[in-house]
Amino acid sequence: MDIVVLAGGLSTERDVSLITGSMVTRALRDRGHRVIMLDVFLGYGEEEMDIAHIFSHCAEADEVISAIPAEAPDLTQVKAMRRDSSACFFGPNVIRICQAADVVFMALHGENGENGKIQAVFDLFGIRYTGTGYLSSALAMDKGLSKTLFETAGIPTPRGISMKKHEQIPFAKTGLGYPCVVKPCCGGSSIGVSIVRSDEEFTKALAEAFRYENEVILEDYIEGREFSVGVIDGEALPVIEIAPVEGFYDYRNKYKAGSAVETCPADLPEETAARMKAIALQVCRALGLDTYSRMDFLLNEKNEIFCLEANTLPGMTPTSLLPQEAAAVGMDFGTLCEKLIRISGER
Repeated sequence: MDIVVLAGGLSTERDVSLITGSMVTRALRDRGHRVIMLDVFLGYGEEEMDIAHIFSHCAEADEVISAIPAEAPDLTQVKAMRRDSSACFFGPNVIRICQAADVVFMALHGENGENGKIQAVFDLFGIRYTGTGYLSSALAMDKGLSKTLFETAGIPTPRGISMKKHEQIPFAKTGLGYPCVVKPCCGGSSIGVSIVRSDEEFTKALAEAFRYENEVILEDYIEGREFSVGVIDGEALPVIEIAPVEGFYDYRNKYKAGSAVETCPADLPEETAARMKAIALQVCRALGLDTYSRMDFLLNEKNEIFCLEANTLPGMTPTSLLPQEAAAVGMDFGTLCEKLIRISGER
């Protein structure tokens, strides 16, 4: 197959996306496919290669990234790398190259990748892509909307509210208590997330979260163990536990090797694991998710499960969770990538 692996972009998770893209590109090439890794924002210039024959020279058309920096990327610097001065999100020739492919493997993470906008554009252009569709992507990306849908469907989730930048209220009027979690409404990789225990910390946390967008989520802090459950083609994978060596599972601990201990299958009673997997499938139904996704959970000392969010394009990096869960059922990385393509094509 001729495959475009679409990565990069202008998300705060850009660097994570580039690693996902590099790994998927190598795996699919090893399986005999002609694969191009393409930055959705920077695009590809006509002068670099005859685009009509680009898949014949696919190994020359991308740059393989080998490590994720410890901090989120400076998007101002990324914008300065753009070859043209267009305000279009899609870089030069991106749509044209994607149209020429048999399928686009969505290796994007974060706002412009998981929020449904690119999926909607691809639907209009008739471009085949991996992952769930535009509406379910949008619902899952917006933590305020997804929390409302969780509550309506009876899915256990931490109590919380949303707050807009121009409608801020004092903490005393939120109805919550300390400690609590403050996070951007549509962010990912724990960027801009804070655990706060005082009014002073709350003020700082709001300022940090509002750096990334104009709406934030405030919710009860749940003390407990952290887990994740991947779902592929309507089947839940084994539960994986994530235990940061120190602190919480923030951006650094997610992507710096050795910062977290991940155990799959998780050391849980069979009944608890089955209940968590059942909730993951319930989340898919509530949000209309198909093909594949990953749900994040907390388990407190009372054995109560709380679903935090759904991820519609889970990471495929060296420390990512979905590949580890797939490996636990005997599915190697290349097989996983091909399966995601196959079930997306059947959607």
